[in-house]
Amino acid sequence: MYTRPQAEVLSRRLGEPRRFLQAVTGPRQVGKTTLVRQVAEASGHPIRYASADEPTLRGGEWIEQQWTAARLAARNAGRAGAVLVLDEVQKIPQWSEAVKRLWDEDTAARTPLKVVLLGSAPLLVQRGLTESLAGRFEVLHLPHWSFAEMRDGFDWDPDRYVFYGGYPGAAPLVADPARWARYVIDSLIETTISRDVLLLTRVDKPALLRRLFELGCRYSGQVLSYTKMLGQLQDAGNATTLAHYLELLSGAGMLTGLQKYAGASARQRGSSPKLQVLNTALMTAPSGLTLEEARADPALWGRLVESAVGAHLANAAAAGTCELYYWRERNREVDFVVRAGKLLTAIEVKTGRVREAHPGIEEFAAVFKPRRKLLVGGGGIEVAEFLARPVADWVR
Repeated sequence: MYTRPQAEVLSRRLGEPRRFLQAVTGPRQVGKTTLVRQVAEASGHPIRYASADEPTLRGGEWIEQQWTAARLAARNAGRAGAVLVLDEVQKIPQWSEAVKRLWDEDTAARTPLKVVLLGSAPLLVQRGLTESLAGRFEVLHLPHWSFAEMRDGFDWDPDRYVFYGGYPGAAPLVADPARWARYVIDSLIETTISRDVLLLTRVDKPALLRRLFELGCRYSGQVLSYTKMLGQLQDAGNATTLAHYLELLSGAGMLTGLQKYAGASARQRGSSPKLQVLNTALMTAPSGLTLEEARADPALWGRLVESAVGAHLANAAAAGTCELYYWRERNREVDFVVRAGKLLTAIEVKTGRVREAHPGIEEFAAVFKPRRKLLVGGGGIEVAEFLARPVADWVR
């Protein structure tokens, strides 16, 4: 049986009387389909599973066909009802309108059918839910696998996790680094960009979006102004376009741009973003380096460690655990600023043992009074310990 913590939540929800649609979102290849199918099978209800992940987009009539078959199974099952699982639902045009109509029909008829929607483009699924299905759904977000999950599932140590990231499907390939890299590039990066972003969203400059992703992976962990990005990308675009493309890449679970923390206003949307991958495999697979080569380069390894810590925090933020920012004033910087409810935490990441003070955190603390200041690595909390525990343990 699947052991991710979200499995218990979904199992509990499917065991309750029919109240809400269940939407399960997350990046590609993090185990959404496996988790949902295993939980649904364990529930004891009849299951109808159907996927829209086809080269040719399906239409709303396909949803109705699947729904009708599931209704028959639910009625034959009596009061216990049945479960309908629709996978890759974001690929169906106007899917949310069709789901709303059918769900409301079942609500009026008291049909005991529970529905689970899966999507590998969280941003697109969320838009459909909020625009058409307000008050009818609950979302369960599956992020990239954490270090604890990769350690327990594949016996990985911290170095292996920092380099290879949290893609469980790619884990068996790491004995052949070239094959692993090819899989990540072809089956994860290219598939996500081409099928979850470009195919389903209007992107006027697809080449710019691809180059922005590549730039973001190279500069993960660094603050980069939109002006400098445009100079690097050599494109006649503008900051608004880049910000929109970053939002699309973030919604696909690939790359995000952290905003500067600004106290009560929380965000400075005009500020330069701090680029942050959501899985370090996106940095290392295109690099052509091996784990041993990366580990031998202190500067590169430091960026990978900081990006692994940032990805741990960013995935928690995507799941709603917290809000994540950075802070910089002149030459003073705090790597990560986390807000969870009213609790503010400042986090600095170091890869070597250091004794000097951390003026960035001290200056930030003087202005914003965080309740916690954490040093990860460098004689503080061990990186492995930080990554092995849920983010909530550190920031709540």
